[in-house]
Amino acid sequence: MRTDKQEGDGATPAGLLPVRRVLYRADRVPPPDCAVPVEPIAPNDGWCDDPVHPDYNRAIRLPHSAHHEELWRADGLYDIIGALGWNDGSVQRGRGSAIFLHVAGPEYAPTDGCIALATGDLRRVLAAGLIELDVRA
Repeated sequence: MRTDKQEGDGATPAGLLPVRRVLYRADRVPPPDCAVPVEPIAPNDGWCDDPVHPDYNRAIRLPHSAHHEELWRADGLYDIIGALGWNDGSVQRGRGSAIFLHVAGPEYAPTDGCIALATGDLRRVLAAGLIELDVRA
């Protein structure tokens, strides 16, 4: 965790992170119950993480000319994604992007700054009405 989050540092930003919306792979999982908007993702969905591009820290459609993350992943980590409110109001270049609450990898492998939970735990947290995460040291 870092209070001075920067793009590419691999850290989770410390603070209160609102859950803006939840995205999910409708071809793999049913929509999660939650208190925020829920939307299915498609194979051409991505998230721009290129600090010099105007779409920085925004959902995008692929193909896209800037560096980005693909949301339609083979490994299942993004089968459910809580898009967290970090650097998304007045976006500051290089302050960090694509901070998600998502499915954990095998043995809870580290993320690149996101927060990951087992699928069942993630569903339970979302169903409990989670609207923000308190990620403070």
